[in-house]
Amino acid sequence: MEALLLMVGCGAAYILAYHTYGRFLARRIFRLRADARVPSQEYRDGIDYVPTRKGIIFGHHFTSIAGTGPIVGPAIGILWGWLPAILWVVFGSILMGAVHDFGTLVVSLRNDGKSVSEVAARYINPRVRFLFFIVVFLALLIIIAIFGLVIASVFALYPESIIAIWLEIPIAIGLSYAIYKKNANVLVSTIIAVSLMYVAVGLGAWLEHVKPGMFSIPDLGKMPSTGTWTILLLIYAWVASTLPVTTLLQPRDYINAWQLFIMMALLVLGVAVSAFVHDGFALSAPAINTRLDASAPPLVPMMFVIIACGAISGFHSLVAGGTSPKQIAREPDAQFVGYGSMLTEGMLAVLVILCVTAGIGLGYNGLTGNEAWYARYGAWVGSRTLGDSLQPVVVGAANMMGSLGIPQGLGFAIMGVFISSFAGTTLDTAVRIQRYVVGELAEDLKIPVLGNRWTATTIAVVTAAFLAFTNTNEQGHLIFNAGGKGAQRLWPLFGTTNQLLAALALLVVTMYLKRKGGCKYLIAAVPCVIMLVLTSWAMVLELQSNYHAKKWPLVVVGGGVFLLAIWMTIETIAVFVTNKVYEGADQEGSDHGS
Repeated sequence: MEALLLMVGCGAAYILAYHTYGRFLARRIFRLRADARVPSQEYRDGIDYVPTRKGIIFGHHFTSIAGTGPIVGPAIGILWGWLPAILWVVFGSILMGAVHDFGTLVVSLRNDGKSVSEVAARYINPRVRFLFFIVVFLALLIIIAIFGLVIASVFALYPESIIAIWLEIPIAIGLSYAIYKKNANVLVSTIIAVSLMYVAVGLGAWLEHVKPGMFSIPDLGKMPSTGTWTILLLIYAWVASTLPVTTLLQPRDYINAWQLFIMMALLVLGVAVSAFVHDGFALSAPAINTRLDASAPPLVPMMFVIIACGAISGFHSLVAGGTSPKQIAREPDAQFVGYGSMLTEGMLAVLVILCVTAGIGLGYNGLTGNEAWYARYGAWVGSRTLGDSLQPVVVGAANMMGSLGIPQGLGFAIMGVFISSFAGTTLDTAVRIQRYVVGELAEDLKIPVLGNRWTATTIAVVTAAFLAFTNTNEQGHLIFNAGGKGAQRLWPLFGTTNQLLAALALLVVTMYLKRKGGCKYLIAAVPCVIMLVLTSWAMVLELQSNYHAKKWPLVVVGGGVFLLAIWMTIETIAVFVTNKVYEGADQEGSDHGS
């Protein structure tokens, strides 16, 4: 019963926050106006700038920011106990993460839909703009390399999910054609598309049961299946990211949003029914774990960077300052899209925490209750594979859905497709945003040939592939990894870099609000300072660990990001204290919402 009460309490907190603090931010801090000019209308081009219905852009934005972050992070961070994880996910998302997402979305909206890096030039100085671009490029490099491997790993663990993931592509293209070319009814088209998606999920589960391994890719000589899948997924990301946003990216994310809503509804019902069906349905994890393995890092600061996307995430600023502001049709929609999406992601993280506490207690490797939990979390899980981190979520969710009469095999298929789909949306969006970044860097460096859509996307994909297929041995020498699992070494660095990026984005929002006068900037400045302290601390610990382990690529990338972040912070503090305005500020953006 405690799991049910926890779920209801967290859900109520999010709803209350949206209608109080979220409304305060929209009306008093950012002063959103329905009659304000927006980039999607002013620069409409049918490729990137496309005015979009609020519900559709919410689906695209939410699935783009979510990915597997709110799944993997809580699945690892629960090691310290469910109480710190829940507190961080709830209060972090309400007071920090949603402010970060909402703030960067509004700032971009009022500056022609430009990236946060571009906006930094207007409110700080051009030098900071270039520094931010480099940090963003390195962060996206890590993200693209990782999420290709995440999907490949899920395919290897749950082959029943493969056919549904690939069938989703023609379903999404068909949805786009129906809505944008034939002006079909959105509700009817959505019901048909989502229904077809679940038919594909059921088909995959049935075919895998009838003929196991039917859609799996076998090892091709020295190339393991994960390596082959990673290459195919990066090729797909190249194609998807060069197409007009309404052709595949947006409708696919929209379908995935409905898939998530259905998934979350199943988990909510699973918690509710399990609370009455299973007498022993309780939180199997301790509130505070006092039996930590010696190899586990300290709760502070590491939990705050490991549980990222469910509380606050720098990657969100790239979406909020990348694809989404180019599609917002009205300024007031920003509260629903920016603040609302982050709270929904926080609720997803809460449900994941329930899966790996109460859900896993229903049965894991023949064990139940606390024994099942400690069997999985008796040792530090951060050093295991990405698949190992995802497995307790899938098992816990399937256990709870089992209370609804859903067979375990189908439950595995639903969760496998769910995780793969969300990792896919992150991969698509990250490659597209990296294309924007490369293009803007090419413009700065006056190398226009590198800035066109196809060349910039190729650079984004090839550099990520290099990271995914290289690794270091015990002597610190660079080696080729045919399985694409070189990206796995990047996961700890992803957490710290991601959260450091969030702090830097909050720096830009702080400076934007500072220019507006008064003390409005404090709503972004306080979370910014907290994240700067926590992530800098965590980054130092990570760099020390990687240096002693001779993981030189991680030392170089992580050290570079850290030094650039320190430089950018010092530059911003200097401008903040002196209140000096960059000479080109008035010409650098239109600031539609002045």
